[in-house]
Amino acid sequence: METLLKVENICKEYDGFKLDNVSFTIPKGTIMGLVGENGAGKSTTINIILDIIKKDSGTVTFWGKELSSDKNIKEDIGVVFDEINFHETLTPEKVGKICAKAYKQWNGSTYNGYLKRFGLPADNEIKTLSKGMKMKLSIAIALSHDPKLLILDEATSGLDPVMRDDILDVFLEFVQDEEHSIMMSSHITTDLEKIADNITFIHKGSVFFSKLKDELRYSYGIIRCGESDFKKIAKEDILAYRREEYQLSVLVADKKAAKRKYRNMVVDDAAIDDILLIYVKGEQVR
Repeated sequence: METLLKVENICKEYDGFKLDNVSFTIPKGTIMGLVGENGAGKSTTINIILDIIKKDSGTVTFWGKELSSDKNIKEDIGVVFDEINFHETLTPEKVGKICAKAYKQWNGSTYNGYLKRFGLPADNEIKTLSKGMKMKLSIAIALSHDPKLLILDEATSGLDPVMRDDILDVFLEFVQDEEHSIMMSSHITTDLEKIADNITFIHKGSVFFSKLKDELRYSYGIIRCGESDFKKIAKEDILAYRREEYQLSVLVADKKAAKRKYRNMVVDDAAIDDILLIYVKGEQVR
């Protein structure tokens, strides 16, 4: 499939933190979920992709071009951060007029349609809106200048479950024609389980894995066992493990094979949250 965004070996070092050779690709027509604990490097990665932060090394290309070499690419990228970037005394109506001058591809009808769909009052100042409504306004703006790629940083974090579900449907509509893509950073892994095609997990500044969501959901498993059974599990079968109060949780890449091989042990399905917790809070066999 044609690649919309390609990130290759990007590095950035600060005092006490290093983004280390982060690489992944986003094909056309797909949604990639970017996950990781606070401080893992997700926002740094997004800011480097958008050329807000200068990388130390590596390359970021949109449709084969670097953002720094072709500023027109920005027209084709819709961005939603976890805070709105417009002055709080503006109204959604005034924001629309500003965006009409800022974006060559701005579509006022599309924007007004999203305001109505999201229940946003056009003449209320931004400061009177709830956090969730501000987030919906940011999403309406990002979708109204005909972007090919949406980059979302915690875009659903301030929304109630019903509105979050509605917004996820909007995102699915956006990629339905297989010409658009989304990169979505989120702590709400159930959202990603619903809509993401791929999951990229950043841990301590490095990409731990970048895999198909269905591989994680349907192939990975967790063996629940005691200390004596844990010693019987082959080291090569263990991706990571976590010691809990009464048992160990052992992450394996092939739950069907684990069920055949370890018949006397419980092998559960693994949600994305489970996988991340075991990697972040657990250990790996050395």
